[in-house]
Amino acid sequence: QVQLVESGGGLVQAGGSLRLSCAASGRSFSVYRMGWFRQSPGKEREFVATIHYTSGNTHYADSVKGRFTISRDNGKNTVYLQMNSLKSEDTAVYYCAAADRLYSLATARSSAYNYWGQGTQVTVSS
Repeated sequence: QVQLVESGGGLVQAGGSLRLSCAASGRSFSVYRMGWFRQSPGKEREFVATIHYTSGNTHYADSVKGRFTISRDNGKNTVYLQMNSLKSEDTAVYYCAAADRLYSLATARSSAYNYWGQGTQVTVSS
């Protein structure tokens, strides 16, 4: 069983920063790619950022580019999302996602990942 455990969410004022963490654990689990998605009330889950675990190549949604940074710690099977210059529209439940192999070249889509965390709430007050 693979588990993804997120942490670091909370309440922050607009313009502030938060750092989310997601630790992957489980037997015989080899990380291929990890990413972050988010979902606001009444909206569909949307892509935020992704990182290829071996190369470190990253990709971001246009809405967060230049403000958010995704990184990973290979030895810990952990991915981070540094969020700066937060806006009220960043308020959402943030979900960590992981893939143990290539499922899809469309890495901004949910179908590229086969494991999901429970989510962590991020609330940005204006």
